[in-house]
Amino acid sequence: MGIRLFEEPELRKPDMILGWPGIGNIGIIAADTLRGQVQAREFGEIESWDFFYPKGLKVKAGLLEELEFPGNKFYYQRLKGKDLIFFIGEEQPTAPGRTYAEGEKAYQMANLVLDVAGRFGCQRVYTSGAAVALTHHTLKPRVWTVASREGLIEEMKGYSNTVLMSEIEGRGNQGSISGLNGLLPGLAKKRGFDAICLMGEIPDYLSQSPLPYPRAAKAVVEVLAGILGIGVDFTPFDTMAAQIDTVIDSLYEKFPPEIKERIEQRKSAIQAKVETITEEDETWIKEHIDEFFKKKSGNE
Repeated sequence: MGIRLFEEPELRKPDMILGWPGIGNIGIIAADTLRGQVQAREFGEIESWDFFYPKGLKVKAGLLEELEFPGNKFYYQRLKGKDLIFFIGEEQPTAPGRTYAEGEKAYQMANLVLDVAGRFGCQRVYTSGAAVALTHHTLKPRVWTVASREGLIEEMKGYSNTVLMSEIEGRGNQGSISGLNGLLPGLAKKRGFDAICLMGEIPDYLSQSPLPYPRAAKAVVEVLAGILGIGVDFTPFDTMAAQIDTVIDSLYEKFPPEIKERIEQRKSAIQAKVETITEEDETWIKEHIDEFFKKKSGNE
C-alpha cells in the first residue's frame, strides 16, 4: 500500500481538488470535468489493492494478464496565477456493510492523499459532493459550503449561489458530512491545510436514484471557477444536464399524482432560506420514492 509518483512536477503553492463517486456522482463529475477542461496531466496514483476488491480481470488475446482495481490517480496543471492538483478516485473505501467511506481504510486513504498535498506544498484542499435538499429538479441547485476556519467562511459568503451548511433552516447551526468528503477536510484541518467542502443540491426524491446529477456538478464548478479565477466552458455540463433532464422528466411523469402534487408545491414555496429534510420528510421519501425506484428497476 502506498503512493506511486511518475513525475515530480515543480508547482507553486497549488490547491488540490478531489472527487469520488457519491449521490448523483456530483463530486466526481465536477472534479473530473474540470480536470479535463484544464488538461491536467497524470503524475501519480495510490495503489489500490489494499483498499478495494478487484473490479475485473484484464484479458488480452485470450490470456489472463492482471487484476483490475478502481483507479486513484493524481493530476496536475500549471495555470496562470494558480497551480492545481487533482485527485480522482473511482471508489470510496468502505467498511463491511457500509455505504459511505469510513473505517481504517478510509482514514488511511485520506492521509495518503494529504501526504501528496503536503509534499507539493498545497495551500487548500477542496472536496465536493451532494446536498440532499427539499428542492425541485427544474430549479438551479445551490451550493452548500463548509470551511475549516472563520476566514474561509467569510470568503465563501462572498460567492453567488452559496449557502453555509450551518445556516440552513432546521439544522440548528450544525451538520455532518458522510464519506471522504467529510473525513478528508477534517483531517486536512488537523494537519494544517485550509479545507473547503462544496455540496451541490440534489432533490431528495432523486437522491436514491441511480442517475447522475450534472446540474449540481455545474453549480459546484461555477463556485470553484470563481474561487480559483479560471475560465470554464460549461457546455459539457449543459449537454449532460440536458440528457439527464430528459430521463428525469420521463420518470417524474410516472410519479403518483399525490407525490407530484407535493413536490410541485416547492417551486412556489422556496424561500430565501434553504430548508432541510425533517424526520417526517425522510419517512415520506422512504415510503414513496424508494419504493417507486425499486419498482422501476424491477420493471425495466
